[in-house]
Amino acid sequence: MERSLRDMNSLFSQLGQPNDEASITRFIETHSPLGAAVQLHEAVFWTPAQASFLREAISDDADWAVVVDALNSELHVRH
Repeated sequence: MERSLRDMNSLFSQLGQPNDEASITRFIETHSPLGAAVQLHEAVFWTPAQASFLREAISDDADWAVVVDALNSELHVRH
């Protein structure tokens, strides 16, 4: 069985966010850096559904875990 491609563009689409490169860059620049103690899914800018998806992607080690972790890293760095 082939696993579908999970990348930042598809993650943003899954989250209901604009998923072109410029929009993703703008989102990350606008929302970073998150405080060191703030977990990705706890950030105030997510809807409850988005936060739940992100939390479950990491806790369930889902197909999305790698790209969600990459987003987490990007949002914890000052841009």
